[in-house]
Amino acid sequence: MGFGGAALGGLFRPVGAATAEGAVRAAWEAGVRYFDTAPHYGAGLSEERLGAALAGVPRDAFTISTKVGRVLADADPNAGVPQGGDGGEFAVGRDRARVRDYSRGGVLRSLEGSLHRLRVDRVDVLYVHDPDDHWEQAAGEAFPALARLRDEGVVKAIGIAMNDAAMLTRFVAETDPDVVLCAGRCSLLDGGAQRELFPLCERRGVAVVAAGVFNSGILADPRPGAYYDYRRAPERSVARAQRIAAVCETHGVPLPAAALAWPARHPAVASVLVGMRSAAEVTTDVRLAGTEVPEELWRDLAAAGLLPGGPANAHGPGLHRRSGAGPMR
Repeated sequence: MGFGGAALGGLFRPVGAATAEGAVRAAWEAGVRYFDTAPHYGAGLSEERLGAALAGVPRDAFTISTKVGRVLADADPNAGVPQGGDGGEFAVGRDRARVRDYSRGGVLRSLEGSLHRLRVDRVDVLYVHDPDDHWEQAAGEAFPALARLRDEGVVKAIGIAMNDAAMLTRFVAETDPDVVLCAGRCSLLDGGAQRELFPLCERRGVAVVAAGVFNSGILADPRPGAYYDYRRAPERSVARAQRIAAVCETHGVPLPAAALAWPARHPAVASVLVGMRSAAEVTTDVRLAGTEVPEELWRDLAAAGLLPGGPANAHGPGLHRRSGAGPMR
């Protein structure tokens, strides 16, 4: 299990500095060694807090990933949440704006800023972040810049991080990533990644980091008003999540435990990334990740038509029972 750093940047609601540091330290003490962040998360706040919490820890003892595609620039400190085309889901006021930039120069400036905020001399994995409407520049400039950094040994692995499974599939097919971070499309409510992306990654030896497995919270606590894909969940999604939870309950398995276990069944998945904003959340998520999930649960969910893709996916192509995740190369 990896530590997702979006919450440290105030995703949906503010997080105090002491609480953020406590979350990272609790994750470390629980054995978590992969930490992911991005300049986008709180306009650099997540990187700053992660760097502060890991200061003094031997650099070779953990894996850290960050992202490029948004360069931070000065903004009006009175503007509240920084403007720059996105970022409104982060409940923080910052004096920095996010500026989309997938050029080679933008990649280098972004990485330089991240290293400073993280207080490290290198990152292990570098992703192109959310290039949804920027395919040409991301594929033509950003990814080649990352590939050169990999060839020069500046970073160990490179990839793409986004919610769009179709574009991730295109990147895997047309470029040479080591890893993709797929958010929200490999969950119990959305199996978009398992149709083409996961099988292609398995064939090409590309590791997958499965993120957003709670779909912004609905699969952790499917109550009315829960978030689904960064916005309030529609009633039909809440109802479906509640039906899944009811089946899980008959097997004595909490819904979030099943949500964590589901993507890890695929052999291409190297890590399940979980956003955690406090030491208490870390303790809960580590316990849930260790929950034994019986095969009968998946069969019952499939029989009820509650698995993404239909009944075949209880044991069907691309989903296999497995004992552990392989390493990211």
